[in-house]
Amino acid sequence: MHLIELKGVDLTFPHKVCFRQFSTVVQWGQRIAIVGENGAGKSSLLRMLLGELQPSEGSVAIAPDSKIGYVAQIQDEEGGLSGGQRVNRALSRAIADAPDLLLLDEPTNHLDAGNRRSLSRMLQNYYGTIVMVTHDHELMNQTCDLLWHIGHEHVDVFEGRYADYLAEQELKRGALEKQMAAIKRAKLDSHDALMQEQERAAHARQRGIKSIQDRKWATVKSPTKLGRGNTTAGRKQSEIREEQRELAEQLASLRPPEIITPRFHLDGGARSRQSVLQIGDGAVGYDGEPLLSGIHLTMMHGDRVALVGRNGSGKSTLARAILGDERLRLHGDWITPAKDKMGYVDQHYDNLDPNATVLETLARVVPEWSMADLRTHLASFLFRQTASVEAPTSTLSGGEKARLSLACIAADPPHLLILDELTNNLDTTMRGHMIEVLAAYPGAMLLISHDEAFLDAVGRVERYECEPVQDQALLRTRAGS
Repeated sequence: MHLIELKGVDLTFPHKVCFRQFSTVVQWGQRIAIVGENGAGKSSLLRMLLGELQPSEGSVAIAPDSKIGYVAQIQDEEGGLSGGQRVNRALSRAIADAPDLLLLDEPTNHLDAGNRRSLSRMLQNYYGTIVMVTHDHELMNQTCDLLWHIGHEHVDVFEGRYADYLAEQELKRGALEKQMAAIKRAKLDSHDALMQEQERAAHARQRGIKSIQDRKWATVKSPTKLGRGNTTAGRKQSEIREEQRELAEQLASLRPPEIITPRFHLDGGARSRQSVLQIGDGAVGYDGEPLLSGIHLTMMHGDRVALVGRNGSGKSTLARAILGDERLRLHGDWITPAKDKMGYVDQHYDNLDPNATVLETLARVVPEWSMADLRTHLASFLFRQTASVEAPTSTLSGGEKARLSLACIAADPPHLLILDELTNNLDTTMRGHMIEVLAAYPGAMLLISHDEAFLDAVGRVERYECEPVQDQALLRTRAGS
C-alpha cells in the first residue's frame, strides 16, 4: 500500500495557477525534495500533504493511522532563542514522535555549518518517508532520491539527485537550442525558396502576357496552376512557424534567468575611502552580563565583513547594536554611521511598506527622480510591465521583494549596508540576482550568513568570528584546569 496518493491535484489562486492535474504516489521510505522558484506553490503542496490545505481540485490520500511530523519555516528569533536554536528545537520535537512521514519546510534556514551537517546525517539515517521544501542543493544531493519540480503550471517528477536533474536540464536545453537553430536555417531556406518561386511565377506571367499579345487568340491559363508554387511554399513556411513556436515554448522553461545589471547612484561621502565603522574594546548585551565582549571591528568604505559563528553566538545582536537598537546596552568605544546612512535588509524585507506599490516604494527613496528615471531604474531590476510596477509590495513573492529591496539600495546606497541571512528562502534564480548586485556593490557591507558559497561569490569577504561571553569564560576555565 502507498503512503500517499495524489490524484488530479490542482493548486490555483485567484491571481495565478501554480499547477494542474498532478497525480503520483509516495512509497514508504522515499526521500522527496519539492523544488521551484519563489511563489511556485512548494509550501502549499507540503501543507496539502499535512492536511492543512485542500487542493483546488483532486484528492490527497494518506495511509490510515500514519503519524506525520511537520517542521514549518522558522521566521525569526523568539523567546531569547536564535532562529537556528528554534529550528533545532522544532526538529527534535518532530522526530521524537517517530513519525512515518516527516515534512520539512526549509529546514536548513538559520542553521550554522555544524548543525547543517548534523541534520544531513540525521536525515540520511532516518527510517521513515521524508518530503522537504528546500533551496539547499547540498542537503538535497545528500538526502533525496526523488524531485518534484513545480513550474509552468505543472509538476515534473524526476528520479535521481538534484545534481542529476540540473545536468539533464542542461542537456535538454542544448538539444532544444540545436533544434531551434536548425528551424531558423530551414525558415531562411524556405523564405529563399518562396522568393525564388514568386520570382519564377512573375517571369512566367510576363512571358504569358507577351505570348498572348503576340497571338491572335488568347490562351486561358489556370489560376490554380499559377498559384500552386506560392501555396506550397507558403504552407511550408506555416509548418516551420508552428514548429518554431512549439520549440520556443519548451525552451522558455529551460532558459537561463535574465541578468540584473545594476547602476549604483553614490553620493560624494560614499565614494571616499573613509572609515565607516569603529568599535574598540566593545561589549553588548541586555541588562546584566553582556552577550559579547572584547569587540574590535573597523570597516572602511568598500570593506566586506561577514559575522560568523554558531547559532546563538550573538551575530544578529551585534548587527542590531550597530543599527542603534535602544534595548541593548553598549560598553566601549562605538563610532557608527548616522541612522539614515545605514541600510538593513533581512529575509523578511520589513523595510518595505506593504501598502505601497513598487513604484511608490522607490519614489520614497529618491523623491527627486522623474517618472522616467524611476521606470528605467526599476526595469534594470526586471520590473518592466506596468502591472508589476503598480503592484502593492504585499502581493510580491519573496524573490520580487528581494529585487525591489536591491533596487532601493542601488538608487541610494547607504554608507554601511547590513544584510541578515538574506539568502534564506531564495530560489536559485533570485540567489543569482542577489549575488550579481552585491558583487558590484561599491560601499561597505556587513553580512550575516551561514552560506559560505554565497559569501565567496559576492567578493572578498573578511570573516569576523562572534564568540559569546559564556563560551569565552568556559574556554578560560578549561585552559586553567
